[in-house]
Amino acid sequence: MATPDFRLVPKTTEQTAAWLPVAMSAYQQARQQAGEDAEQAAAAARASQDQFFPDGRLIDGHFLFTVEADGEDAGWLWLGPVKDTSTWYVWDVAVHESFRGRGVGRATMALAEEFARSQGARTMQLNVFAYNEPAIGLYGSLGYAVTSMHMQKPL
Repeated sequence: MATPDFRLVPKTTEQTAAWLPVAMSAYQQARQQAGEDAEQAAAAARASQDQFFPDGRLIDGHFLFTVEADGEDAGWLWLGPVKDTSTWYVWDVAVHESFRGRGVGRATMALAEEFARSQGARTMQLNVFAYNEPAIGLYGSLGYAVTSMHMQKPL
């Protein structure tokens, strides 16, 4: 069996405009699944969009890609620096359901790290919600370590 060809392809302005509501909805749903109520999650998604996509376009210095596997759209990756070019952050990464379990996530993270290094990054950070056990397992296997943890209890 041949090894799939994985690539990061920059999203066009039109692709970004189509992606943005999908990604913000997914982000809002993830926050709700992590324990926020609908209003809190919606406010966080709006704040993220306002901060990083103020006019519907991604702010300078950040990068948004379509993840391609053998030429097919397999997901997306958004990354960029946190405060300076030495520390980068995976702001959002997703593998479409039909591509899961095929090494796309692992390949995407390797490409993300390679790209960030090419931009001067020395460290990479990310957030993963506690319910996302497959992603936690993947990131751990790639050498990511927990640097902080939030906990909550319903009252």
